[in-house]
Amino acid sequence: MIIDDEQHAIDLLISHINMVPFLKLAYASTSVREAIQYLNSGESVDLMFLDIQMPEMSGIEFLKSLSGKPNVILTTAYSEFAIEGFELEVIDYLLKPITFSRFSKSVNRLPQLLSKNKEAVIPAAEVQQDYFFVKSEHKGKMIKINMDEIELIEGMKNYIAIHRNNEKVLALMNMKFMEELLPKSRFIRVNNSFIVPIDRILMLEGNQIAIKNYKAKIPIGITYKSYVLEALKIKSDK
Repeated sequence: MIIDDEQHAIDLLISHINMVPFLKLAYASTSVREAIQYLNSGESVDLMFLDIQMPEMSGIEFLKSLSGKPNVILTTAYSEFAIEGFELEVIDYLLKPITFSRFSKSVNRLPQLLSKNKEAVIPAAEVQQDYFFVKSEHKGKMIKINMDEIELIEGMKNYIAIHRNNEKVLALMNMKFMEELLPKSRFIRVNNSFIVPIDRILMLEGNQIAIKNYKAKIPIGITYKSYVLEALKIKSDK
């Protein structure tokens, strides 16, 4: 459940939720009153993302008014409310803008807390080692991506193209988001437009790399050169 008076903040959290297989959105609203009506109707949720500063009622006041509290993660742009939030025994406190890596670290605590669903829950950290889901350019369509199949990830304005098995999967996300999602031990960003699997790098020549099953050489951005060399365990000539 998400309660936040800013729709763009809700949209970002929904995007993060869609990337975690054991999370499913039950309800989202920009209105505290509507959220109260939803809970009073008998609906229940295991986890609530709750904004603190809202016009109708603050998230802290709303939380104090609940008789049966779900697991709560507070979201806000202001750090000064952290102490009061933790006094109310919330799971975590996320500062906006919320990155996926920070979001994932927070929700990974759920499997231990939800003992009644313990056997049905798949920890996000475990899942991300093997696969993840992306929202495709087709509305409502989620595509499973096995990490071992990824040959190359290419930035394309509002999309990214995931090259796998001689096909391109277009996904609605940006390169920064994907960079945070992928394990750094297996993938590296080599310039503003490309992320590559480390084990598919065949050769480094000057400021270019060759990738298995990809004809063109890929330039290494100046700001990325040291990271590429470190990933490949190559000492710089400088």
